[in-house]
Amino acid sequence: MQHPLSLYNTLTRKKEEFQPVNPPQVGVYLCGPTVYSEAHLGNARGPVVFDVLTRYLRHLGYSVRYVRNITDVGHLESDADEGEDKMAKAARAQRIEPMQIAQHYANRYRQNMLALGCLPPDIEPQASGHITEQIQVVAEIIENGFGYEVNGSVYFDVPKYNEANRYGKLSNRSVEDQLAGTRDNLAGQDEKRSPLDFAIWKKATPEHIMRWPSPWGEGFPGWHLECSAMSRKYLGDLSDIHGGGLDLMFPHHECEIAQSQGSHSHTDEARIWMHNNMITVNGTKMSKSLGNFVLLGDMFQGPTGGLTQAYSPQTVRFFLLQSHYRSPVDVSDEALQAARKGYRKLMNGLRLLDKLVVSEQAPANQEDDRTTDNEQRTTLSGDADLRKLTADLFTGLNDDLNTARCIASLFNLLRKFNTLATTPTALAEVGAEALQAAVAAYRTVVVDILGLQDEPRANAEQLLELTLSFYTEAKTAKAYDKVDQIRAALKGQGIVIKDTKAGVEWAYSEE
Repeated sequence: MQHPLSLYNTLTRKKEEFQPVNPPQVGVYLCGPTVYSEAHLGNARGPVVFDVLTRYLRHLGYSVRYVRNITDVGHLESDADEGEDKMAKAARAQRIEPMQIAQHYANRYRQNMLALGCLPPDIEPQASGHITEQIQVVAEIIENGFGYEVNGSVYFDVPKYNEANRYGKLSNRSVEDQLAGTRDNLAGQDEKRSPLDFAIWKKATPEHIMRWPSPWGEGFPGWHLECSAMSRKYLGDLSDIHGGGLDLMFPHHECEIAQSQGSHSHTDEARIWMHNNMITVNGTKMSKSLGNFVLLGDMFQGPTGGLTQAYSPQTVRFFLLQSHYRSPVDVSDEALQAARKGYRKLMNGLRLLDKLVVSEQAPANQEDDRTTDNEQRTTLSGDADLRKLTADLFTGLNDDLNTARCIASLFNLLRKFNTLATTPTALAEVGAEALQAAVAAYRTVVVDILGLQDEPRANAEQLLELTLSFYTEAKTAKAYDKVDQIRAALKGQGIVIKDTKAGVEWAYSEE
């Protein structure tokens, strides 16, 4: 019997049986990218993990609404509400409109996610398109006494909030930890009453490009605000799952919870908070600020970022899934090459499935009841082994989406399949029903849940040239039946062969 799905909730620091707020509907929100530059490998882990999560929830029969946002305004260079807007800075450097930057890199991000096999989210809201909703949340926070306005900017009053709540409960940080690195003297701390406070609306300086009118003057929303507003708009006051990278836990997600509690929602925004761990390079977190990142597009095309060769999108996807999402993953040529071998083994397993057919012929000696009984007992034993291997595929997935354990179970089942395919006596020891269930489960887990697809590795032009060389050899040998066979096969692919004075050529069929 399969155990129900359980997920690790960062908010409670334990695994919990998944219970939707409004079954069978499930609302999932993933914090998406700030689209001011190309996405790197670290930016891909969350989308790949949450792609598998949403695929599996749908496999379990839930109706999932998956929201993944685009940040195109409000994300300042410093989490301390200081510095320039990342979008505006990139636009100024390239001397183009910020929305051109946003559109370009959002398109590139979507292309990379599709290449990695991630299904598009059901809703992909952009922060700049939800200013009205964000202003509403700010107004509610002020009305509830948790926000204050100073010179056109609005700040969240963390000490006031802490009188009845706990800012820091998600990251488990004490006030002392939160104050570490800040100045004790508020002089020079611009307009904040406390260094713990964070901006939910910022007044736009004269040179600031992106600005909108508000009750507090022209400005722009704080980075943390967008997810609270858009999650509520599309998933309600309390969603089922909210996720992102471990680096977003504080302050981004911590601020989100405070904003949702401080607004008229009065909830933690999500019932379960999930965080994937980081991609590291030699044990150090991959990040653009440290300069140790590997851009996805470059990674797919060729050597880059210390890697000696290109790695296909599906190899990268397998690389990310072969570790549990809460474990760090260190990137290296050796690890990616091992992932490529593992991925190709699973693809060869898909090709093997059609060869696994149990003979429906009756036993050779039906007159011997003892032989028939022995065969039945052997079949039952073989079926039990196969059914256990099949059930194991879902054990890992149900245990906090442990894709690493799921992949290990796939390899165990694949070893069984290889034995059955090469050993007729072993194949005879399993029943058709058990084998059919195992084959279906393997295909479902690999393709539909893990989202791994076979990638064409052959070069079509090279294969065509090779075929034409066989055609020329057959024609020279006057093997006209082979000549006609090759012509017919290529014509079926929309290719016609032309015998010219200069030699054999090909063209697209115009029929």
